Amino acid sequence: MDVLLLAAVAAFLAEWGDKTQLVVAMLAAGTRKPGQVLIGLFLAALASSVVAALAGDWIADTVTIRAMTLLTALALLFAAASGVLRKTEKAPLQARIPLLSGFILCLAAEMGDRTQFLTFALAGRFDSAPLAAAGATAGALAACLPALILGERLEKAAPMRAIRYAGAALFLIAGFIAAVNALQLV
Repeated sequence: MDVLLLAAVAAFLAEWGDKTQLVVAMLAAGTRKPGQVLIGLFLAALASSVVAALAGDWIADTVTIRAMTLLTALALLFAAASGVLRKTEKAPLQARIPLLSGFILCLAAEMGDRTQFLTFALAGRFDSAPLAAAGATAGALAACLPALILGERLEKAAPMRAIRYAGAALFLIAGFIAAVNALQLV
């Protein structure tokens, strides 16, 4: 059950100020159908999380616990580093089919991002793909809900830079702790 909470918190922190949240904000501002954008986001987050969790679970069977713990540490350190990189904003997106646009754009934003790496590492480390995928999906949805509700006003309503930096600091600390623990395993 720990992996469910860990994946949810990690995905929530990783998605703040990330591409997926910005895509949702732009789609919400450009369309008048936030429900369809939400469904597209849910399907994309679920697909991304399931693929990452299954891959992590599969890889875990081929490597040692020390290697999986080091991989988890690397994923956390990667999340910290990518949290301090500047994200650019674009104009609101106009979408004729918000559900399909939300799915495609959110899935593209999720591919290879820090949430996917964290889900992969946590699923492998804790040997629980379903719980890691469910937690990551829930965390991504929770982080993107304010963007869905506020749209373009999200930047003004939330201190995005401070949130990204705080999340990066937490990932950095957790990454170092996981790395030290991995190196101490016998």
